[in-house]
Amino acid sequence: MKKITRWIYPYILLALPLFICSCNETNNHSKNEAAVATDTLPSWNNTPAKKAIIAFVEQVTSANSPDFVLPAERIATFDNDGTLWAEQPLAFQLFFIFDRIKALAPQHPEWKTKEPFASLLRGDNNSAIPASINSFAEMGELILVTQAGISPEEYEQIVADWITIARHPVTGKPLTSMVYQPMLELLDYLRANDFKIYIVSGGSCDFMRAFAEKTYGIVPEQVIGSSLKTRFEMNNERAVITNTEEFSAIITGKAKPLAIQSVIGRRPIASFGNSDNDLPMMQWTASGKGAHLCLYVHHTDSVREYAYDRVSADPFDKGLDEAMAKGWTIADMKTDWKTVYPPEKK
Repeated sequence: MKKITRWIYPYILLALPLFICSCNETNNHSKNEAAVATDTLPSWNNTPAKKAIIAFVEQVTSANSPDFVLPAERIATFDNDGTLWAEQPLAFQLFFIFDRIKALAPQHPEWKTKEPFASLLRGDNNSAIPASINSFAEMGELILVTQAGISPEEYEQIVADWITIARHPVTGKPLTSMVYQPMLELLDYLRANDFKIYIVSGGSCDFMRAFAEKTYGIVPEQVIGSSLKTRFEMNNERAVITNTEEFSAIITGKAKPLAIQSVIGRRPIASFGNSDNDLPMMQWTASGKGAHLCLYVHHTDSVREYAYDRVSADPFDKGLDEAMAKGWTIADMKTDWKTVYPPEKK
């Protein structure tokens, strides 16, 4: 035994560096995994919501995973108001409408005695816009007078000019600073993993297109929203498209999956929203084959943002119940997000 022991010593000495190297590689791998976890979605706390997002992305992007999804099929759809940026105390498009009506008022003296314009011009927004109104369709005539009769390009430019100076009535921040930093990071994370991202929201499509690319990195052709019918005509040998005074599509509720099928032609594998209006989009996503992620942003932080769900202009009631029943991911703003808005630029 002594001879055998002496004989094996040199081999142990030879193998020892390899063993140490292997241990170092294992430790380095663990450190790398920890670094990835730390660097991914940095404004998210390390809670089940963040873990669910990362686990899903790894599940559908790892080539050896049984749930691997080809890059062309990695479709993610996002609501806008209340999901990517704030929507309180009113949907931001309403602030644009208020300012636009005031700018157009000199051309419409009849508005001084016609509601809801008269109330808006007096600064009585609460009388003009009941608290229950928060959707494109319910804005009705207000949408038409601010958007109809001009080309989509003209309208988008008006919105783009306005949004550079528009401020939130409570925080005083530029509206484009009222975006959610954790969601911006989520958009970047999905893009880095070859997801194609679409906005599918009830706001005016052309309103969102005016800022979506600069604010979210989402190009105009990947923005789906409510719209007016348009007409084409030749004007002095120039082709012109003009918004009419008739609604074409209201992209809320059940209209969301229908618009997704019509415009995208693929079922999303990930959807993100914050209200019951997003529930059909979530259901459509969850009904697909293979892995999927349905995530609701839950507004629970009355200090850093706003707290609301079941009782609001755009309630999160049935969606909350179904999300809990089916085990969908709910991002609790108060506990899951380290920060809400991007850091202020100095």
